[in-house]
Formats: sequence, C-alpha cells, structure tokens
Amino acid sequence: MTTSNVMREITPLTPSDCFTIFSRVKKKFDFPLHYHEEYELNLILNAKGAKRVVGGNIEVIDDLELALIGPNLYHAWFTNQCQSEAITEITIQFHKDLFDEKFLKRNQLSFLKSMLERSQRGIVFTPETITALKGRILALDKKTGFDSVLELLSILHDLSISRNMKVLSDSGFTNEKFFYNSRRIEKVFEHMNNNYNKQVTLAEVARIANMPEASFSRFIKKRTGKTFIDSLNEIRLGHASRMLIDSTTTVAEIAYKCGFNNISNFNRIFKRKKLCIPKEFRETYTGNRVFI
Repeated sequence: MTTSNVMREITPLTPSDCFTIFSRVKKKFDFPLHYHEEYELNLILNAKGAKRVVGGNIEVIDDLELALIGPNLYHAWFTNQCQSEAITEITIQFHKDLFDEKFLKRNQLSFLKSMLERSQRGIVFTPETITALKGRILALDKKTGFDSVLELLSILHDLSISRNMKVLSDSGFTNEKFFYNSRRIEKVFEHMNNNYNKQVTLAEVARIANMPEASFSRFIKKRTGKTFIDSLNEIRLGHASRMLIDSTTTVAEIAYKCGFNNISNFNRIFKRKKLCIPKEFRETYTGNRVFI
C-alpha cells in the first residue's frame, strides 16, 4: 500500500541486528507522517498536548505515551499544543520477521502473537502499564547482545498480557486480515470488507454466520463489543479515511463509494468516531507531508 503522499522511511535497523533503539530529548516533533517495514515501540514522556496520528486515528496525547506500531502503518507525532522543553522519546524498532510464524503459533506465545496482529492497526497502552514498564524500556539500551534480546522479548510479553490496551485505527484502513477467535465472525468481517461500498444487511451477514438474525446480533456484540451496524460503519470509515489521505476524490464521492447513503450521514458518523469532520481529517494528513 505505497502512496505518493506519505513518506516511506528506511530505518537504521540492519538485517543482521534483531532490533535497534534510539533515545532523544527534544523540544518539538519534526518528523513527517511516514511508514516502514519494521515494528516500532515508541515511549514518549513529557509531551502532553502533542498530537498522535496512527493509521486513520488522530488523538491528543498525555504525559505518558507508549504505542506499538505494526509494519507499513502510517504514523507520526506532531508538536500541536505541547509546551514541553524536554520531550523524551525512546524508539525501538524490530524486524517484522524477528518472530517466525511457526514460533508464534506455540501456546506460550499466544498473547504475543495476538498483540502483534493487533498492532497492524496500532496499539496504545494504559498509564498503569507504562508506569510498570517504562524503567525497563529506558534501561534497555544499557543491555547488550543476547541479554538485550531477552529483555526486549520479556518487555513485549509483559505488554502483551497487560490489561486494556487500545487498538487505534479502524478495521478496513489497513486491509489486514481480521483476527477474532471465531471463524464465523472472521467470515462476516471479510464479507463486510469486500462489500462495504454496497448495502449490507443484517439478514445477509446472519446467513453467512448461519444463525438467526437476533442470535447473530447478540453474538457479534458479545465477541467484538460492537453492534453489526457499528462494525460495518467502522470498516467503511477505515476505507474512507484511506481515500481521504491517498486520493484527491471529493468528500461527497468518498461517502458514496464507501456505502454511506448521504454526505450528512457520513459527516455525522465520521465526526462522532474521529472527533473531526472529513475535511479537517484530510488537512491533518496533507498538511504534514513536508519536513518542518
């Protein structure tokens, strides 16, 4: 999913290293929106009021920020309203094939596997998790060789079993596979993702799941925490966000192409989820294509 709008970063991680870590203290964020092949774990301290952009998600951050960004996912932090003179940022990048797929299928790695899958949409961790682990992340560059790899693995495992991590970008934005511990739900999400531009009814998805409509409604809410219509709208918004960033198609055309029946409905749903209207969303991305 390369585009001309967003910068592809060639990271300093060499093929012969497991991971790279760099830390800096600065007064502002000055790296544009970008993506890269590697996973990135980013710890940011003292940057309250800065703006985080990950995939199709835009949020203002607090003083404790820890995000895991999957391969090729758009991301950047912008100074925004941050007044800090000493923003601390620790960035750890590791290869996307550091963990072999067969290795990740082992029972003891199920939490890590699940977290890496979810990071395809970007994850942020709670202040409690960050407080518990920040000392170890800050000290990681003091370790060398095999010890440093063991400690990184241990930190990632502890993150993977932490509570209340939050997935950032909408499903549909990244075109990654849908991971739910239910083949029925995955089939339904694949169907919605393939047909988001058309009318999709509860009756047809219930048929795909081979369940009565009422049972299916309860089932999807229990498994995903969202109703059928919220899940469908999230997929549509993911595709719409992508088009707003990657194309010059008008907002009205994007609304219709993504299955919204009118533009005011699209604007309302978009604003409720993203806290800004599509036009402002597009400007956040297109206005930040250059180095400051």
